[in-house]
Amino acid sequence: MSAAPVIERLTVIGVGLIGGSLARALKSVGYCGEIVGAGRNLERLEIAADLGVVDRIETDFARAVSGADVVFVAVPLGATRGLLDVIAPHLPGDAVLTDAGSAKGCVVEDARAAFGHIPGRFVPGHPIAGTERSGVEASFAELFNGRRVILTPLAETELQARDRVARMWEAAGARVEDMGVQHHDAVLAATDAASDCLSIHHLSEDRDLATLDQPDNFVRDMQACGMTTMARIREACRRGLEQDGADVIVLGCTCMQPTAALLEADGLPVIEPMVSGYRHLESLVREAA
Repeated sequence: MSAAPVIERLTVIGVGLIGGSLARALKSVGYCGEIVGAGRNLERLEIAADLGVVDRIETDFARAVSGADVVFVAVPLGATRGLLDVIAPHLPGDAVLTDAGSAKGCVVEDARAAFGHIPGRFVPGHPIAGTERSGVEASFAELFNGRRVILTPLAETELQARDRVARMWEAAGARVEDMGVQHHDAVLAATDAASDCLSIHHLSEDRDLATLDQPDNFVRDMQACGMTTMARIREACRRGLEQDGADVIVLGCTCMQPTAALLEADGLPVIEPMVSGYRHLESLVREAA
């Protein structure tokens, strides 16, 4: 006789690489009775359902969270506040809410604004995992095996809620650690992971991170996260050149200068995101005309 599921209903909002991989991992061990996939794009949700990643799909977020025991939010940081505004009135009182955002301070403030307070069953989290691919098609059950998941419980967070989220991630194969919100964001800022401007190759010789009191294996995890993001940036640049017919790639953020240097070293025609770069772009346009 199979064991009863630990989570009767898990709602995953944002069924991409991270949300899809968590769903697959928990399904593989029978951890959930039902997994509901939610999002705005019905076509993408149907793909998730066809792949067997989720059991049911919803584009209505209020219906998606109804009856949920745990709600996992895996959407871009910029979409978090709007989503929480929508689900706050409909979230069951006993449901645990957690997320996958790469920065925690802004997510905590979004939750405070949406709910009017910090819910006791809100457990901010950040899985340190990824690949060079994205989307539910790239998800796989083993993504979190041996990888860190950082939880940043708050003073208001109920211990039972924190433990429930920790056990969920452990069931998916992850190693769970607690960290303060500010400390987490300081570490992520030091590795540029929070901004996705991740030239973390440079950190292999950088010992300044020792001032953050993090063990070397934590830094290696952050380096790995950065290298997969660099791979995604390279892929996007090459796709723009080969498929979209672009002649040059302009990076529009000054904090991406190290990234631009690495891409240039790979032979990609990248303009550094400085005034001089835009002047160079202007000269190219004039020459083309």
